Amino acid sequence: MQKKIRVLIADDHAIVREGLQAILTVQPDIEVVGEAVDGGEAVNKARELQPDIVLMDITMPVMNGLEATRQIKNENPETKILVLTMHEEDDYFYRILEAGASGYFVKGGSFRELLSALRAVWRGDVFIYPTMAKKLLSNYLEGIKSGQEVDKYRKLTEREREILRLVADGRTNQEIAEILFISPTTVQTHRAHMMAKLQLHNRAELIKYAIRQGFVTLDT
Repeated sequence: MQKKIRVLIADDHAIVREGLQAILTVQPDIEVVGEAVDGGEAVNKARELQPDIVLMDITMPVMNGLEATRQIKNENPETKILVLTMHEEDDYFYRILEAGASGYFVKGGSFRELLSALRAVWRGDVFIYPTMAKKLLSNYLEGIKSGQEVDKYRKLTEREREILRLVADGRTNQEIAEILFISPTTVQTHRAHMMAKLQLHNRAELIKYAIRQGFVTLDT
């Protein structure tokens, strides 16, 4: 029997939780294991229930969804977070990625799109809502026209390109070291050189670059 995707719903609105519960529980490959009404409870429930995915509202009392995401990912990097938000601004999107989430879903979307997003995140993809994907594609095409994207990538060594792909895939320095049979210190050195060459300063900027280069799947 195929393992079900275990989902924890975190939202401070009962009607939203009930709606999500109703649509998810009838899916043959999804099991709702619990609910949380604020960020603090989401952290505690994630620790207790060990869900595969947390559907995380970004705006909640006690602790907001971004901080809850950071804490959950710090405690268990294997737990994936799909953020639910009303916002479509670039700033929110990159803050969500920086916190460690696997993507975000705009609450105005359909249940069919939400199910697609959940399954994409379960597979290990980064889900990006279509409107944001269009913005990223537009930015990428502008970079291609100016030659900036190609020039930056050409500066990387083959090892740095390998590490770029693995970091974009969510791997830690220790995991990358084991995959490439090098020390974590060497990974950190290559990573620092790579970030400097690409003029990137944090994980969110690196994910943005990796998306533009096609190293992260845009499941729309």
